[in-house]
Amino acid sequence: MESNISNPARKGSGEDDKGATEVRVALVLDYQEEKALMRKVDLHMLPIMFTAYMLQYLDKTALGNTAIFGIQKSLNLVGAQYSWASSAFYFGFLVASYPVSLCFVKFPIGKFLSISFLVWAVILACHGATTNFAGITTVRVLLGGFESTISPGLSLITSLWYKRSEHVSRHGIWFAGNSISSIFGGLLTYGIGHISNSVEPWRWIFIIFGIVTFAYGIVFLLYLPDSPRNARFLSKEEGEFIHQRAQRETHTSVSYKWSKSQFLEALIDPKTWLLFIYAMGSSIPNGGLTSFGGIVIAGFGYSTFNTLLVSLPMSVFTFAWVVLATIITSKVRKSRCITIATLSLISLAGCLMVARIDPSNKVARLAGMWLFPAYSAGIPITLSIIASNVAGYTKRTTVSAVMFMGNCAGNITGPFLFFNDEMPDYESAWIGIMVSLAIAFISILVLRQLLHFQNQHRDRQQNRTMDPESCEVTETEGFLRIDKDETDWANPAFRYHL
Repeated sequence: MESNISNPARKGSGEDDKGATEVRVALVLDYQEEKALMRKVDLHMLPIMFTAYMLQYLDKTALGNTAIFGIQKSLNLVGAQYSWASSAFYFGFLVASYPVSLCFVKFPIGKFLSISFLVWAVILACHGATTNFAGITTVRVLLGGFESTISPGLSLITSLWYKRSEHVSRHGIWFAGNSISSIFGGLLTYGIGHISNSVEPWRWIFIIFGIVTFAYGIVFLLYLPDSPRNARFLSKEEGEFIHQRAQRETHTSVSYKWSKSQFLEALIDPKTWLLFIYAMGSSIPNGGLTSFGGIVIAGFGYSTFNTLLVSLPMSVFTFAWVVLATIITSKVRKSRCITIATLSLISLAGCLMVARIDPSNKVARLAGMWLFPAYSAGIPITLSIIASNVAGYTKRTTVSAVMFMGNCAGNITGPFLFFNDEMPDYESAWIGIMVSLAIAFISILVLRQLLHFQNQHRDRQQNRTMDPESCEVTETEGFLRIDKDETDWANPAFRYHL
């Protein structure tokens, strides 16, 4: 591979010669060589990100797994204290979201994510030593703060390594780690639950999950590069090619300087707040499902261990929705927002099955619970929308932070829809969840219409029609402007992906 992209000999050693050399390096690869290089990138980057996201989701949802093993009784949690402990994670996430986005600008992203990973592994293991409401709430806040790095961080990495047309598929691959995590976590929890000694099973869940996460954190630190330019598995020429290949469409490169103008632009961009509304609407169901899913299924009449087993198909369905949505949005043009809206409707149908079918028909209600998580397959597509449609490094990190604030607000709200005096049917909760899914459905369709309108407006201004699913600028134009950190508003050639 390296012999095919060797650096052509050039005269001179100035910046102009360096820039010209980089252009020639980037243009020397033919189609097959480029595919081979991207396979090399995929084989290194995607497994690292997939496993990291799988463990993050495992750690985040560990509290829900402990609910059926008596953590509430053991810690003397009364009233809404379990809901507060569950939501505490997202309070930490919410407070940390924007500081984390600043850290992405100030520090090397690979090292920053890896250190965060190791710290939250220790915090997770400390969950097993808590003895009361104050203790569990404190460690949940800290866990949320440090885990707030991973989703926006992996999305940012994806945007810096891949072209816009590749964002959906790559986001879908690493995001699928959450559904695999649910399967793996459910089986692991089932096994841990059979441990019989002086330490309660729910404590072992936190301790073992923390040890596994810390061990992988060391791998993460050693193998996650900060950028294509310093990746050890790429030659210097390969790293430069990957950097330019991703940047030439959006003119967004890693910048260690915070931009006030880009920050303000992010806050006045309607796309930012539509994404916020969608994130909050789709996260209210997630907050409820994560904390009370096991309790709801147990209320159908299943024993503790059978509840774990019949919950596993939820993870299988979630994985299937992620794969199906990724394939559709990768193959069908202008389908991202439509696919997300459809997934919200499928979740809404699942809610209706759980809430309205006669309680005696527990199999049909269980099937509704299996359909319910379809909304979660829209999350990687939403992240890809930010990666593809928000240009400018500070602006992108800001929009991502705002979206995750909506995510936190929804996850904080979700558990409080489940009132103890409505167990096990939780009628108010299902009404609230259905309303939030309807809001998410409407907001994502409004976003699609806005992006379509803006594309048409730019076409009229330039008196030409461009394909928004292809590269927006010519090869020459793209490389002449390489390493310019421009926003999508500042670049008139930018077109939005629907």
